[in-house]
Amino acid sequence: MAEQSQSLRTPATGETPSTPPAGGVSRRALLGTAGATGLALGAAGAGVGYAAAPARATPLSSVGSGRAMFHGKHQPGITESLQARGHLIAFDLAAGAGRTEAAALLRRWSATAARLMAGEPTAHDDTDVARDAGPSSLTITFGFGNTFFARTGLEKQRPSALDPLPDFSSDHLDKARSNGDLWVQIGADDALVAFHALRAIQKDAGSAARVRWQMNGFNRTPGATAHPMTARNLMGQLDGTRNPKPTDADFDQRIFVPSSGEPAWMANGSYAVVRRIRMLLDDWEKLSLAAQENVIGRKKSNGAPLSGGTETTAMDLEKARADGEYVVPVNAHARITRPDQNGGAAILRRPFSYHDGIDADGTPDAGLLFVCWQADPLRGFVPLQRKLDRGDALSQYIRHEASGLFAVPGGAGDGEYVGQRLLEG
Repeated sequence: MAEQSQSLRTPATGETPSTPPAGGVSRRALLGTAGATGLALGAAGAGVGYAAAPARATPLSSVGSGRAMFHGKHQPGITESLQARGHLIAFDLAAGAGRTEAAALLRRWSATAARLMAGEPTAHDDTDVARDAGPSSLTITFGFGNTFFARTGLEKQRPSALDPLPDFSSDHLDKARSNGDLWVQIGADDALVAFHALRAIQKDAGSAARVRWQMNGFNRTPGATAHPMTARNLMGQLDGTRNPKPTDADFDQRIFVPSSGEPAWMANGSYAVVRRIRMLLDDWEKLSLAAQENVIGRKKSNGAPLSGGTETTAMDLEKARADGEYVVPVNAHARITRPDQNGGAAILRRPFSYHDGIDADGTPDAGLLFVCWQADPLRGFVPLQRKLDRGDALSQYIRHEASGLFAVPGGAGDGEYVGQRLLEG
């Protein structure tokens, strides 16, 4: 959990998508608008993570026109805005399936992703679930888990950065909902568009792979607020205030594997850490407002640091009260997760909230589907999580229940599929 927000969704032309007539908008009109404007990628944050900057307020009637591009230097779904609906799904290769079957699967998945992200139906037996909708900023992202390489005979190509994450004291991990050979992230600003993509990816898996686990999440819908603002999480906190931008000089260095990096097939890729973090909301909501703010280190109303100012004011870590205690407590989450308190360790954080119902004892099963990106998890997520393990005030109100680490290769060029350099190299 840490500071996170939404990214600026601005068309590549710098123009605002046209507002549809009051009577509605046709799928053709939506696709025409999306194709004309494109998408300029947003930013991501810091602390226990980076995520994107606040999205410009968008009329709900134009949500469908947003379009992300499948082909490019990086895969989609990393630096784009937070999306209203998300699905995370892991697959294991079927018994007997190997490199050949995996290559055919990634070829199918890539072709389907390119079509759906353009607002087109699947090539065969489309379900019509997304009929009448535009692309709705759909993104589909693919990654490989540690076990994928042994199953495909590609052990020599497995990056050392995919070594299993260390154990953390806050872990209560369910192995059945952790890891996996293959990982897919789906996000969109319309729930039906996201579900349509989920079903298409599941069907494309065919006999080559079976679902290991699936998690469903959500964020605030673009246009739901009167003005751009940092998103709130299920604890009611503004989440993502200290997010850096891709324009920062060291952004690519921290988040993406360089084009000259090793292994070569990971050039321009990134590593995703996925954690299902349950929020103990009943305990959290019993705290007074002042106690909640001391846990985080920021005002709940506007995200301003307890040391004073506005949301974007730099936190004064040395400011003390009359009794000598720091105004921002030493174990406050926002203090502990600052990159300048962790040797510069930083991650790009792009999560979804989730709510999976009520347990038998009446407690909500809700929290954060934490997804963070970095060029190397040993320099990003791992040192931050170790620091949090040693005394974060927030730790008693959350529980890490599932975990995964995946190598996400760079984007596919025209005529290529994701992972082609690995599987055909």
